[in-house]
Amino acid sequence: MYKYRANVMICGGTGCIASGGLKVKDALAAELRNKGLENEINIVLTGCNGFCAQGPLMTVYPEGVFYQKLVPEDMPLLVEEHFIKGRPVEKFMYKLGEKKHAVPSMQDIPFFNLQVLRALKNKGMIDAEKIDDYIARDGYMAAAKALLEMTPEQIVSEIKASGLRGRGGAGFPTGIKWELCARVEADQKFILCNGDEGDPGAFMDRSVMEADPHVVLEGMIIGAKAIGASKGYIYVRAEYPLAVSRLQLAIDQAKEYGLLGENILNSGFSLDIEIYLGAGAFVCGEETALMRSIEGKRGMPIPRPPFPAQKGLWKKPTVLNNVETYANIPPLILHGANWFRSLGTEKSAGTKVFALTGAINNIGLIEVPMGIPLRKIIYDIGGGIRKGRKFKAVQLGGPSGGCVPEHLLDTPVTYEDIVQTGAIVGSGGMVVMDDLNCMVNVAKFFLEFTADESCGKCPPCRIGTRIMLDKLIDITEGRGKKGDMELMQDLSQDIINTSLCGLGQTAPNPVLTTIKYFRDEYESHINDKWCKAGVCRSLITFQIDEAACTGCGACARACPQKTISGEKKKPHHINQVNCIQCRSCYEACKFNSVKIGPASLREELLNKETVTEEVK
Repeated sequence: MYKYRANVMICGGTGCIASGGLKVKDALAAELRNKGLENEINIVLTGCNGFCAQGPLMTVYPEGVFYQKLVPEDMPLLVEEHFIKGRPVEKFMYKLGEKKHAVPSMQDIPFFNLQVLRALKNKGMIDAEKIDDYIARDGYMAAAKALLEMTPEQIVSEIKASGLRGRGGAGFPTGIKWELCARVEADQKFILCNGDEGDPGAFMDRSVMEADPHVVLEGMIIGAKAIGASKGYIYVRAEYPLAVSRLQLAIDQAKEYGLLGENILNSGFSLDIEIYLGAGAFVCGEETALMRSIEGKRGMPIPRPPFPAQKGLWKKPTVLNNVETYANIPPLILHGANWFRSLGTEKSAGTKVFALTGAINNIGLIEVPMGIPLRKIIYDIGGGIRKGRKFKAVQLGGPSGGCVPEHLLDTPVTYEDIVQTGAIVGSGGMVVMDDLNCMVNVAKFFLEFTADESCGKCPPCRIGTRIMLDKLIDITEGRGKKGDMELMQDLSQDIINTSLCGLGQTAPNPVLTTIKYFRDEYESHINDKWCKAGVCRSLITFQIDEAACTGCGACARACPQKTISGEKKKPHHINQVNCIQCRSCYEACKFNSVKIGPASLREELLNKETVTEEVK
């Protein structure tokens, strides 16, 4: 075994792989061989590092030097300067502040140093495909403690005392769920992991399964001991091939090491875990629908009670938690409930993982203490809004959540406080929107998703969401009428009160929150037939303010229809006949000379163009 003088951690998460991370790894390996350094420098392909916006990523230890946005062609220079001459390369470092100072250390970058890693403690630190790497960082020590030193009652008591709440969306106390199942007498019990992450913009669970699959298995082992389960399933959507392959490899390795299967660690406890591939149905994120899917039936929810803890999979007592919940279990058992409660609030203890995405500079995977204000996440960790644009809203909780406006950005991220805004913490999707977004269109987008994903079992969800979607389509296409908002609000309450499962019960949230906080946009769409954000094509007209136009030509170059004309350094003009309202010109203009008008303006401009042409 070689003793390396440096370990190079290259991000091998889905995002970095997509941006060329494997090619960077191969190029680095080739250059090290070329320089005779392959026995001195160790290359480790890790799971997701988290800083997805800057990939491909590399961190060099022991110094912790962080490199970003690498390409294979960078490797000769990097090897020559860093690994031969000992001079870290500023060119490849993260740049901070207006003066773009190079930041050598990863821990000096706000995106990283404002996070607290617990569920993600191994993020970017281990080879996800090597069980020895996981064990080297205290892996399976908590399982050993639970199996050899604790009774099921003691495990449940510790989880209850910690205040850990399910991280899958509902926030139900994990310890209480486990206790309910543990008390039921049965010849067979099941423990399930929900890796069927389906929210648009969400990639929290996928990243954990890719980066640290053994932590999921260890959490399930501890949970199985607590409730008395001998069989487990990890439900993963087939669209996550990398997560599936690494999970299966982790299961195989754990069995080889005696950490899964019969008589684990000679404790007398046995547990078998299998992967079940889902077909990507959003409703299968609901626990009873997920269980029906594993049984080989159509994924549809069933009424409760009885609850799954009493009668779940194949009518046997079953506990289902999501990936992040299980990732919290090993460090909690290892360090204790008080340690877990040292972060967060009284009712929302610990940390929460979020997928930060949308119109924000630092897109990525983050873990923060519960109770942190939204503003700190968006501006300090997230680096603010892209291109210096104005913040408009943040969508929390995916299609089941709601849109939180700017004046509520100081809201603490807790289950209780976020619910007061009309949104939910959910599984951890956090989509940031700027002033280029139309909130009526945002509501339509999420309702399209939930209407399509409805299983159709109960009429309130199947029919109600479709009626609301039709209304939103009418509004965004210029057919909105007075009373439409009130109709959708009334219908929303009926859907919430009568739907069978959480999908229908939360589907109206995006509509309700956008009406509540952005009512003026709905009124503009309905009354003025004007989408002031310039998104709904039936309700907009683009024109160039000749007084403000500098004649730079950026709008003309951006126009896909080539419908903008004008001489250099002279005002330009949009030919309304061929304009498709794509707003490319609006986004390209740096001088605010492209203006958005109502749909009625187009007729006026077309008439002027006709008259002008006739005169010519």
